[in-house]
Amino acid sequence: MYEVIFLLVLAIIWIIAASVQDLKQREVANWLSFSLIAFALGFRFFYSVFNVGSSAFFYQGLIGLAIFFIIGNLLYYGRVFAGGDGKLMIALGTVLPFSESFWFNMNVFVLFLVVFLITGAIYGFIFSGFLALRNLRGFKKEFNKRIKQSIIMMNVITAVAVIIIGSGFIMLNILIFALGVLVLIMPYLYIYAKSVEEACMIKKVAAKNLTVGDWLYQDVRIGKRTIKANWEGLSDKEIKLIKKHKKSVLIKQGIPFVPVFLISFLVLIYLYFIYRLILI
Repeated sequence: MYEVIFLLVLAIIWIIAASVQDLKQREVANWLSFSLIAFALGFRFFYSVFNVGSSAFFYQGLIGLAIFFIIGNLLYYGRVFAGGDGKLMIALGTVLPFSESFWFNMNVFVLFLVVFLITGAIYGFIFSGFLALRNLRGFKKEFNKRIKQSIIMMNVITAVAVIIIGSGFIMLNILIFALGVLVLIMPYLYIYAKSVEEACMIKKVAAKNLTVGDWLYQDVRIGKRTIKANWEGLSDKEIKLIKKHKKSVLIKQGIPFVPVFLISFLVLIYLYFIYRLILI
């Protein structure tokens, strides 16, 4: 148990450091994630060496790293995570295998991901709501504009949703009813998210303050070359080019998401120690 507590404390310290950096700078340094991997695997290795019959403790760390490497990359290339978030998710794969049992650890992984998704949804909604309230005039203008642009599509979706909801009500089928409600609100949630992004998350930044990974709001043309606004963000070479020819550019800021890792990890610890039967 002491070895698990050590890994938990190690991860909490690293995630807190990453959360502070993400909130302040909107980025997570690679060294944080890589050093967590090194410390966690190093501890697992030496623990296994000095405790006869504990080699699985090290191997499970490697398996966790491999599984979360896949998950982190899927979320990154699926454009759910930024690079720093993806690397931190990968690093947690070395910490989360609490047991020498593969299947027990798989239950831990699934529980963490479920908690993470729920926490992320709640956190994202609250944070975006705060941004919308802070810039209410701009948000309302953008939201109303997008609603008007999509009025025909919205009317069609609303009609379909009403039919589904009515069918669920008549058939007394809660799943069909819930599906109809979901169909009804999803377009509004999408427009809400895009409106917050457009009205509240676009920022003019001096070229000298750009950092690797910053997202351009729109393509930047420099002479015959065009620097594309893409998901990977700006490279060091592109930043140097912009600094030579531009005083400032528009970038798109993301929601600092690392605090979700911290909240989810603390919830997981609570469930692990208080309700361990859930994981069996």
